[in-house]
Parts: sequence; structure tokens; C-alpha cells
Amino acid sequence: MFGDLVRVRRRQLGLSQEELAERSGIGVRSIGKIEAGKIVNPRPATVRRLAEAFGLTGSDRDRFYEAASGADGAAAVRAAAAPAQLPADVAAFTGRKAHLDSLTAVLDRDDALDDAKRPAAVVISAIAGTAGIGKTALAVHWAHRVRHRFPDGQLYVNLRGFHPSGSVTHPAQAMRGLLEALDVPRQRIPGDLDAQAALYRSELADRRMLIVIDNARDAEQVRPLLPGTPGCFVLVTSRSQLTSLVAVEGAHPLTLDLLTQDEAWQLLARRLGRDRLTAEPEATEELITRCARLPLALAIVAARAATNPDFPLHVIATELRDSDNRLDALSDEDPSGDIRAVFSWSVATLGPASARMFRLLGLHPGPEVSVPAAASLAGEPVSEVRPMLAELTRAHLIVAASPGRYTLHDLLRVYAGELAESTEPDDERRAAQHRMLDHYLHTAHAADRLVDPHRDTFALSEPLAGVTPEPLANYQQAMAWLTTEHPVLTAAVGYAASHGFDVHAWQLARAIAESLDRRGHWRDWIDTQYTALAAARRLGDPSMQADAHRTLARAATRLGHYDDAHTHYQHALSIYVEADDAAGRAHTHNSIAEVWERQGRYQDALDHAQLALDLHSGAGHLRGKAAALNAVGWYHAQLGSYHAALAACEQALRLLEELGDRYGVAATSDSLGYAHHRLGDYNRALACYGYSLDLFRDLGDRYWEATLLTRIGETRWARGEAGGARDDWQQALTILDELAHPDADQVRRLLAG
Repeated sequence: MFGDLVRVRRRQLGLSQEELAERSGIGVRSIGKIEAGKIVNPRPATVRRLAEAFGLTGSDRDRFYEAASGADGAAAVRAAAAPAQLPADVAAFTGRKAHLDSLTAVLDRDDALDDAKRPAAVVISAIAGTAGIGKTALAVHWAHRVRHRFPDGQLYVNLRGFHPSGSVTHPAQAMRGLLEALDVPRQRIPGDLDAQAALYRSELADRRMLIVIDNARDAEQVRPLLPGTPGCFVLVTSRSQLTSLVAVEGAHPLTLDLLTQDEAWQLLARRLGRDRLTAEPEATEELITRCARLPLALAIVAARAATNPDFPLHVIATELRDSDNRLDALSDEDPSGDIRAVFSWSVATLGPASARMFRLLGLHPGPEVSVPAAASLAGEPVSEVRPMLAELTRAHLIVAASPGRYTLHDLLRVYAGELAESTEPDDERRAAQHRMLDHYLHTAHAADRLVDPHRDTFALSEPLAGVTPEPLANYQQAMAWLTTEHPVLTAAVGYAASHGFDVHAWQLARAIAESLDRRGHWRDWIDTQYTALAAARRLGDPSMQADAHRTLARAATRLGHYDDAHTHYQHALSIYVEADDAAGRAHTHNSIAEVWERQGRYQDALDHAQLALDLHSGAGHLRGKAAALNAVGWYHAQLGSYHAALAACEQALRLLEELGDRYGVAATSDSLGYAHHRLGDYNRALACYGYSLDLFRDLGDRYWEATLLTRIGETRWARGEAGGARDDWQQALTILDELAHPDADQVRRLLAG
């Protein structure tokens, strides 16, 4: 019986049921039911987690799967654990037979070697760093051809190593996505990159997986993402040769050159038909020459010819011949890399307004732009910008990434930016950048107020004329917008700082801080706040610097970097003391209390919360006093002084009700519920939690709605109401999943228990 096997394995390892539960993330109750034979057919995820907790690999793991679910069930367990992240295969892929065969030969040779002799990775690099040569297309196409040889799945990550905005994917950000794809719960993912890499290598040990690492800048960006043991096959694409990866890790270099003349002809034939090419052989030859046999350029030419079937090919060839432009940054030393000419005739077909829109899109940091953001960039109404974007889409200069959102290929973004530099007057280009940043800043500020309406804020200048902020009506819309625009907003902070908009950089980083925290993007939070701190220093504004230090400390706390948090809080305190800012000192002490709480030093936390209370009381800051009273009560509860907790929180509640601060009332009612629960007064706990839940629902705060549902479920569970508890937890889980919040994993554990 499977339950007997689990019990024997557990005892062999000297584990209690509680210890096995902690290792596997499966509830103690569920483990007890399995061992008692009450769960005969466990879920695939449960079987997989138990196998990992027991440290089973290879054939031992397979036998364990079969013991749990039979042969068919074992296949289901393996399938459930196998990510399939490859992008869609390239339509009408043409040529590269020698390169495809070479990759397959490397894989075959790798399989035939002893483990100790297997290479760490295969590197695909383009000659002289040329972009648009088809590295990703080749990697993805080949990966689809051989994916059946990797039963444990395929992983894919785009490192954005050469993105024109400079927003390169940090290895830790890439690692987090890979670990989540490997079904590692978010709470198990450490904040430190080295620890993440160690966990990643452990997860890949004894697995047979294909890993595609796309668009790497250098070897150092790739190294943390490499497996530590043989069995996995890693495919890396880059514009660089990644020589050190070849030298140190034994990677196999594969240089990707321009298409051959025949391959280029076949590419055009697949898109335009052989008859059209054979009817104009000289024009076809010139098109291939003018496109320098570069796949991206040929694809653009083919798209233009396909959408204009009545155009003779010699007309298109003449347009290319007559263009003097060169995209120097991408042609390198190869004079045949005439891709600017290909882009220029596409732009030349546009109307004046759409051509200007294209140029201005080159000023956007990417990766995507919404219609209102494009309207703000151009300083035009949305109704007039939509037709422009439609024209650019038809010209294959931009791509509709999703309804109402557009993206540009890197090459086109560079080209558009160059046109903006050479064509738009300096003052108009500067105004367009200002409008774009105003769009994101004012929308983010409005979203932040909807996410947390009672948090201290900052004053904004009026946006420039022509700015179209996104209309956001409630918490749900605010969080949805912040989630969708996350990569744009983080890139915009750096863009603002690098283009001389320091006030925008600081304010935008401040406006998105709360949403980054709630959605667990703590590294982005740290990166944007360091940018904000540097901007504040350039501006010479101590209050901005202190705020950035405080926010950096909060982010460091989330990542468990407590020494860094204390250091930043001390910097903030020094500034507030020098400025005689009692409110700033009070807020900082309240935040320091949270760090001590995380470190299990509840008395230190209580001491700092009391300092905050004294400072707020002395300054007559009533809302701050109420918040500090709630914190004092909370830390009393953590110390087991539940009656003292009730006294402080009830005092806070009365003050907050007098102030009409419904958000503070909701938070304090939650603290009261916690204390009553710990005192065993479940009825009063449920009453406090219920009142808090109603308020947070009315305020539209879905995160706190989920938090209260979780705690209500815990109280009901304590009262023996298992069914009601599970209903509450399921509601909470639904909300947290919609918010993509890391707390969802904690609720899943409750449901699994």
C-alpha cells in the first residue's frame, strides 16, 4: 500500500510527520491520511512533492510514482511536473539545415558521453553581434524538433540582453521565473541569487530537461542559470560570442552567419510563392542582395510584397536601391547590412502623422505601449492615435501584442529612435518624453491612491497639455493596470533618471512601490528605489533621500536582508533628526519594529513601536498615533500579552473611528480579531474579523479581503468548522491568484492540510 511505503520512507529518514510536512509543503493532516490509507489515489503534485522530500531521483523516483498511482498514474505525475515553456514554433521556417544538424549532432554526442564529459551548454551566437539574423528562430525551431527527447519538460527565458531601453533581465528575476516553472512554491524561493541558484541546481538534478536561454548579454548573466549536473541540455542565444562560457563551462560554440543565397530565396518563396520569384529573377536577386540575406530584413520585404500582390518586385527593389540610409549600429563593419533601407521604405509609405508616431515610439522604453501612452507621447487624442497605430501595424512596423497594446522589434525601436533624434526638434522631443513620463506618473499615482488611499503621499505638478492618463475607477482596475504595465513602469524609472527627469524618477518609483511589494516584485522594488535615491541625491533633496532609504529598507526586509534594512533605516533616521522631522522619525521607528518582528525580536519591535507612539503623540499626529497604537497592540500579541494587545488596539480603534479613517479601522479590527483568537474567544474574533472584512470589501482592497478570509478560516478551523474554513480559504486563494500575490502559496498549504 502506498501509505505504508510513505511511512517506511519517512521513518528510514528519521522524520516525523510534521517534519515531512515542512519538507514537502503538504499538510500534516494529509500525510496522516495517506499513511492511514485514507487517500488511495493522491494527486500528482502530492506524489511529486513527497518524492522530492524523500530525495528520490531516477529509477527510485519512477518506482515511487508507480507505487502511488500505477504505470499510467506515474506518467501523469511526470507530465504534471513537466513545464512546456517553448514559444510557438516559427511559421514557415526556412533553411539552416547545417546548423540544425550540427545541434542535433551535439545532442547525440552529449547523450553518448559519460556524465563527467558532457558540455554545460550550446551557444548560438551571431557574427559581429548582428541582430535580426534568426538566432531565436533557429533555437526555438530546433527545440521543438527535439523536445520529445526531454521527458521532464522545456524551460525558456528571455534575458533581454540587448534591449534598446537597457532594461536587461537580472539573473535573479530570470531565476525566479524558472523556479516557479519548476513548481517551487514562492515562499521557498530565497532572495539571495546564490541561494536561488543552489535551489535551481537541486531542482534540476537527475532531470532530463531542455533549457533555452534567449538573448543573453554576457556569460555572467547566463552562469547562474546553468544546471550543476549533466542530463539537461542548455541552448543559449546571444549577439556575443560568450567566449568565456566556451572556455570555462565547455560550451559548444555555433556561429550563425547570414542566410545563403539559396536559403534567402527559399525564405521569400515560402512567403510569396515560387512563381512570383521566378517571374522576376533579377528583381528577386536584388531584393536578396539589398536585404543582405538578413532574415529579419527579408521577412519585412516579403511582408510588404505579400500585402501588395500587384506590386512588381522590381518596384520594391528600386525603392531599396534608391535609399541612402544605413543602420550603422547593426551593420557593424559589413557594408552589405543595409537594413535601414528596408525600414525606410516602410516608413516612407506612412502618412505624416503616423510617421511622426513611429518616430516618437522610438523614445518609449518598451517593451509594450498602450494606446493612451502612445497618445500622451504624441500629445494627441486617443481617437486620432488609434488610426495611426493601425497604419503602423499594417506596415509591419509595430505588432499588436494584445488588444490595445503594441510592441516594436528591437531593430525597429533603434531605427525609430534614430529618426526621432535626427528629425524631431530638441524641444519637441523633450516635450514628448515629458508627456510620456507624465502619463505613467499620473496614472501610477492615481493607482497608488486606489491601492492604499490613507498612505502618506506627495504632491504632483500638473501634467503637460496633451497627456492622457489611464482612467482607473477602483482597486481592481488599479492593480490590473499596475500588473500589466509592470515591465514598462520599472523601465520608465530608469529611463527618467538617464534622460534628466530626476523628479519623475523619484516620484514614479515612489508611486509603484506599494504594488511591487504586494505582488512580490521585491528585487524590482530595490532596483527602482536605488534609482530614486540617486535621483534624490542629484536633486539635493534630503526628504526625498530619507524616503528612498525607508522604502529600500522595507524592500530589504521582504527579502530577508535585515542588516541592509537596518542600515537604510539608520540613514533615514539621521536625515529626519537633522531636519527635526518628528513624523519622519516616528514612521521610521514603526518600520524598524517590523524588521525586529521578522527577526523574532518582538520586544525590540515593541520598543520601537512605543517610540513611534511617543513621537506621534508629541507631534499631535493623530493618525500616526493611532497606527502606532495598533502596532504596539500587535507586538504585545506576538509576545503573548493578549490583554495588553486588546487595550492598545481598542484605544487605536476609538481614535481611528473619530478620525473617520475606515482603512485604519479595518486594519485595527484585524489585530483585535487576532488577539481574541489567541485568547480562545473565537466568537469575538470572528466578529472583529467580519467587521474588518466588510470594511476592506467596501474599500475595494482585495488583498486585505483575502487576508481576512484566511484568518476567518483559521478561526473556524479552530472551532471545528472544517467545511466553512475551507470555503473561506478557497475564496481567499481565488483572490490572491487573481492578484498574483505570493501569499497564495500559504493558503494552498492550509487547503492541503
